[in-house]
Amino acid sequence: MAKEKGKPTRGVLRQNKANLIAKHNRYFASTKLDYFIEHYWTVSWDLSGKEPYLAETLPYPSVHIVFEKGNSKIFGVTRGRFSTLLKDKGSVFGIKFRPGGFYPFFQKSISSLTDKTFPISELTNEDNLLLETEIFQKEDEGDRIKIIETWLEKILPEPDPKITLINTIIDRIKEDRTIQSVEQITKLYSIQLRNLQRLFQEYVGVSPKWVIQRFRIQEVAERMEKEKSIQFAELALDLGYYDQAHFIKDFKNTIGLSPEEYLHSTK
Repeated sequence: MAKEKGKPTRGVLRQNKANLIAKHNRYFASTKLDYFIEHYWTVSWDLSGKEPYLAETLPYPSVHIVFEKGNSKIFGVTRGRFSTLLKDKGSVFGIKFRPGGFYPFFQKSISSLTDKTFPISELTNEDNLLLETEIFQKEDEGDRIKIIETWLEKILPEPDPKITLINTIIDRIKEDRTIQSVEQITKLYSIQLRNLQRLFQEYVGVSPKWVIQRFRIQEVAERMEKEKSIQFAELALDLGYYDQAHFIKDFKNTIGLSPEEYLHSTK
């Protein structure tokens, strides 16, 4: 039986609305694959006879493999927001790799995947249509995960210690709001700026500066969803912005709406 990880807490925009439209689940990977994979995830929806829904997320710095009938792909890190139109009835099954965790499978700079999608044949020459068919013939998520893990174990690389370092840094950025600059990271982990930037471009696909900003904007969106009332000037200073205008610009560039507009859209 697949072990559930719990519902997403950050990254899904308008989460309360999204949870009414679609069912989201996450599952742990096996011990053998956990080093590379953060979790498996599923989204299913039934909008038969209803209006389509534009689902939007602010993705983490992770590569995903997404299985969907007739449309399975590898997704690089999306630097903007990710949008997809849910309509009729459907489901997808995804593999979320840990930041840097896809590199040993791919063996090419992950920045080449950023903001792009690729066929799964880029990873393996197996019959991927057959794999997709096998996955969607199963209703039980545990059975689907067994199929996925059998496939991945055939191409399983050796653990790469750089993945451990990358995830230690990224977890610290996510949890420690006082980290507001790349220079702080270089001091905390005794790593030169150029080496840190090169490591992130090759293994993660985005810069450490982008990661800092993404987690802060995710946090703002989550707080707005829960609190419904925000003092934006105070919040901007709290997140390390030198003025409210800079914060609003970053927020709008990322989400496509001003903070006030987004707050209104969550109601």
